[in-house]
Amino acid sequence: MIDTLDALLFAPLTDYGFMRRALVAGLALSLAVPSLGVFLMLRGMSLMGDAMAHAILPGVALGFLLAGFSLPAMSLGGVLSGLIVAGLAGGVSQMTGHREDSAMASFYLISLAAGVLLVSLGGSSVDLTHVLFGSILAVDSSALLLIATVCSLTVLLLALMFRALVVECLDPLFLRGQGVHSGLIHGLFLGLVVLNLTAGFQTLGTLMAVGLMMLPATAARFWSKRLEGLIGLAILIAMLASTGGLLLSYHLGLPSGPCIILLAGIAYLFSALCGRHNSVLARLRRPGAATETPHTEESPPSHHRTI
Repeated sequence: MIDTLDALLFAPLTDYGFMRRALVAGLALSLAVPSLGVFLMLRGMSLMGDAMAHAILPGVALGFLLAGFSLPAMSLGGVLSGLIVAGLAGGVSQMTGHREDSAMASFYLISLAAGVLLVSLGGSSVDLTHVLFGSILAVDSSALLLIATVCSLTVLLLALMFRALVVECLDPLFLRGQGVHSGLIHGLFLGLVVLNLTAGFQTLGTLMAVGLMMLPATAARFWSKRLEGLIGLAILIAMLASTGGLLLSYHLGLPSGPCIILLAGIAYLFSALCGRHNSVLARLRRPGAATETPHTEESPPSHHRTI
């Protein structure tokens, strides 16, 4: 029994260096990105992460076109592209009065088309698949260093900005009364989202990195109503999905990125069915709850969505 468990759980991670690097990268991302996902959910911006994941694609593709699979070039291009698209969406929202999420949706469709076109001009379908879906088993030392640096910076800045982020989600006018501009906090937060999506594209690709950001966060909301609980549970779910996805891909010969995201998706579905709060099972246990209109964190006042 012990030998079987060792062969299934520990041997793949201890015998192969690429598995250890992939595990460290997955755990580092799991420590940082679900926390961002929780705040996106609280702000009613759950789909913003997906939009930002598409926004970095043109920069990643341009870096690939100019320098091939150069991690510094692709990462720099991704960060710049994401920040430019976020700034354009915010600018259009301010100048036209349209909601920021609708502007972001328009820009992310443009970004996706431009990124796919750029990669197709400079490479093959294999290159396009690598950029879109990543390869966590191919993480090298330089990519691991980038991921560790970005995730450490994210955790540090979130700790420093935690109170301001919470207040900005709930009452930006109060935050402004304390002498802190809510637009600055919002901009720094979106910058962290872009940085982490750029760090995650090497492992999970631009289209799937957002899955590790949002699925654990949305699953955690069925188990806890406290912010600390949401963040802790989201991190735990992401770590279990990362580790389990790697082991599953190793034993079954499946792509590692999709395995990780699908495990996180299974955790979400299980939570939606059996969670403590607002799940299907919880509502069945309360006959009168079906007629109630629950308060959700995903519907804050519209001014929470503007820069």
